Amino acid sequence: MTEDQIRRAEAFARLHAAADPLLLPNAWDVASALAVVDAGAAAVATTSAGVAWSLGVADGADLGAERAADAIRRITAAVDVPVSADIEAGYGPTPADVAATTAAVVQAGAVGVNIEDRSGVELFAPQVQAERLAAARSAAAGVPVWINARTDVYLAGIGEPGARLRDVQERAAAYKAAGADSIFVPGLIDLDTIRELVAGPLPIAVMVWPGAPTVAELAAAGVRRISLGSAIAEAAYGVAARATRELLTTGTYDSVAGGIGYGELNALLAPTRD
Repeated sequence: MTEDQIRRAEAFARLHAAADPLLLPNAWDVASALAVVDAGAAAVATTSAGVAWSLGVADGADLGAERAADAIRRITAAVDVPVSADIEAGYGPTPADVAATTAAVVQAGAVGVNIEDRSGVELFAPQVQAERLAAARSAAAGVPVWINARTDVYLAGIGEPGARLRDVQERAAAYKAAGADSIFVPGLIDLDTIRELVAGPLPIAVMVWPGAPTVAELAAAGVRRISLGSAIAEAAYGVAARATRELLTTGTYDSVAGGIGYGELNALLAPTRD
């Protein structure tokens, strides 16, 4: 813990309390983090999927706590904005596992964490997940880390559709009591349902993709935090695939148009050199 990390943590909390929603593009390495900050992002959140893919492993806990913390350490050293770490479900089933992972990414410089309530196909019971979140809060080592408690009720289609809202509301109450600062509900973009959740105990965070409501629409519904998840990484790898197919078929190169220029990207990275 340093004064700079405390400063970033306090700034991150203020961003959640601002009049407009916090918009979080998700990065997976130093270059992507620098690119989104240079484009105007006030904070950076990692995507576990993007970090995992860049290291040659699958998303879904294959990344592991050590490699997640290594990515955070590199990113926080390169940018001067708050960084939030996607630690999936904490890389282990027990509160002690979550505490160890949280401590590792906080030591690496993170001032926020995303913690999922799903391991595999099953969701942890609300009280079990609450204990895991409480362990994360205790492990923050004096840093006012923003805990974004993710629930996969909608993303995984858990339970009957008519019962999902109540499930999330009950989880939000339990997670707040355990020390969570916001509840992240990926898979939910229905504005009417979001409006009902906004009346609950925690600020609402959502994940967006092409076709989702606009930032303005989500803001009007009361959403406080909007992120892109793995979408930017997927788009980047999509360019790699399209450019390759174009090169091998038509012999043209239009797919790589619109990229950041060599000199511009190299200049972003130059200050990080030893």
